[in-house]
Amino acid sequence: MEFAEYVALRRPRLVRSAVLLGCPEADAEDLVQTTLAKALRSWRRVQRADSPDAYVQRILVNSLTDARRRRWRGEVPTEELPEPALPDATEGVTEGWAVRRALASMSAAHREVLVLRFFADLSERETAAVLGVAPGTVKSRTARALKALAADGNIVRSS
Repeated sequence: MEFAEYVALRRPRLVRSAVLLGCPEADAEDLVQTTLAKALRSWRRVQRADSPDAYVQRILVNSLTDARRRRWRGEVPTEELPEPALPDATEGVTEGWAVRRALASMSAAHREVLVLRFFADLSERETAAVLGVAPGTVKSRTARALKALAADGNIVRSS
């Protein structure tokens, strides 16, 4: 798959993942742009990876972690955009406030594992690779995070 095709297909999912990982919606677009720029620089490696989606999700998680550590550099807003605005990739993301509220109340480790497993649709093995943990850790974090969501009562209903 060529890079442009990948971006067209996966960009909305990446934006949604960024928002669900706790990134404000306005910043999610910037984070995804940074992620895709990094992916483009190593596109041959991304294509050769067992799971290109997991590789790019790892770039996203690492970029978010880096951005949270970085100090503000005094970005100055401008009235004229250098390029036309893209269609709203976050359409539908504003729905689901209960999910975002529940995710925001969780630890970063639990939030990351749920977003990568259920919203980015990565396997346990891919999620483990993205987070740099063992697959068993992914399983236990997922179980604990789902139990916390079930306790909330608004998100997951126990059967």
